Amino acid sequence: MSFFKKLFGIGKSGEAGPPNAIRQLEYNGYVIAATPYKEAGQWQTCGVVTKTADGETKQHRFVRADRFADEDGAADHAIMKGQQIVDQLGDRMFA
Repeated sequence: MSFFKKLFGIGKSGEAGPPNAIRQLEYNGYVIAATPYKEAGQWQTCGVVTKTADGETKQHRFVRADRFADEDGAADHAIMKGQQIVDQLGDRMFA
């Protein structure tokens, strides 16, 4: 269960932004945050895409199978994947 708590931020109310975000990028009206985590000795690609409109904040969390030896590589890949999600899905990711 702790994997899901870490992945979905269960029990961390009141925090601003995604937990463990090591890099953020504003992109086409969205904020993409890289939130890689250590798994089996490597860094797992993980991130959060956030958009605030009309006072409502929506988030889309994603995890990819890609793993990297270093945290920076996983963060760079998460930012790239977040941009790809925004380009391909736009606001449909929140449906």
